[in-house]
Amino acid sequence: MRAVTWQGRREVTVETVPDPIIKEPTDAIVRITTTGLCGSDLHLYEVLTPFMTPGDILGHEPMGIVEETGPEVTNLRPGDRVVVPFQIACGHCWMCRSGLPTQCQTTQVVEHGMGAEIFGYTKLYGAVAGGQAEYLRVPQAQYGPIKVPEGVQDDRWVYLSDVLPTAWQAVEYAAVPRGGTLAVLGLGPIGSMACRVARVRGAADRVIGVDLVPERLRRARADGVEVYDLNDFSHQEDLVEAVRSATDGRGPDAVIDAVGTEAHGSPVGRTAQRATGFLPRDWAAKLTEKAGVDRLAALRLAIALVRRGGTISLSGVYGGMVDPLPLMTMFDKQIQLRMGQANVRRWVDDIFPLLTDEDPLGVDAFATHRMPLEEAPRAYEMFQHKEDGAIKVLMRP
Repeated sequence: MRAVTWQGRREVTVETVPDPIIKEPTDAIVRITTTGLCGSDLHLYEVLTPFMTPGDILGHEPMGIVEETGPEVTNLRPGDRVVVPFQIACGHCWMCRSGLPTQCQTTQVVEHGMGAEIFGYTKLYGAVAGGQAEYLRVPQAQYGPIKVPEGVQDDRWVYLSDVLPTAWQAVEYAAVPRGGTLAVLGLGPIGSMACRVARVRGAADRVIGVDLVPERLRRARADGVEVYDLNDFSHQEDLVEAVRSATDGRGPDAVIDAVGTEAHGSPVGRTAQRATGFLPRDWAAKLTEKAGVDRLAALRLAIALVRRGGTISLSGVYGGMVDPLPLMTMFDKQIQLRMGQANVRRWVDDIFPLLTDEDPLGVDAFATHRMPLEEAPRAYEMFQHKEDGAIKVLMRP
């Protein structure tokens, strides 16, 4: 089969690799019909390269058709149309039953002290072959895959793999009080969808969006979001003051950081991250695990923006181990902080009723680019450099 493989820093290629096979009785093989390119994939493209191995198959936002199932997968049969959540979870352990499949005790990567395995990600999360490919082996298929109806294009459903539950959890964790204001930092796929989720759910009376990419700002404005362009402010303090003035002098009740580790405006963190790329991979991995740092501009902005007693919800991925945070400010402001990978299956039942022909979340037209899988190298480059208005890219084998 053909698959998108990681070959090195800023280098992905489409290669012919062996077709996946059933290895465990709880496996399924899915023929992929659509697969997404996620902002988290870009972390593998540059920042998390020490934990990658040349030839790793990328991708964690797939959907497709079931081709084959193991004997213990009784809920699926060949021909079923399914979306595959990005995390791999069993559904029956204490963590899964508690609504935390990201912490599944069956698939936790104990060797590295991490949570549940993730498709197409680093060895820290199991180095499981991903879904930017023609076929995907799906472990724990008795629980993970989400069956969806026929008759509607893949765009309606594919975001159940990651974007929709991640945005939904971000809004849930933000816990905006009735009549409150939510600010979203970063209007890429997750931030943009979080704004839509917040408005559709009535989770906030006002939604403020912050970014610096013109296409993202225009799209959010069209969704009814009050947008602030970072380029309009010489200093962070000016933006904070502008938002505070627009929120009765307090600041927003909650802030979602949908940016994560590769935030703009973090020169020291950026330099440190790039430096690991010039070390031997084993050395770089050990250094990152013990002394890795993030670019914290977005998180620091969230801390400055949120009102006293407010909540910060982190959906952007962070991976640093020695990040310096302004704990005195956080303690003094009595900030509540919630974070983590999205627990996909926990939120699917809440989201599913919104995936109708009325399309209140705008999923049918959410993708800005649809490309053949063979053009993946160009898709990664375009998405990383925010070229051609690329906000969400879907690929089809």
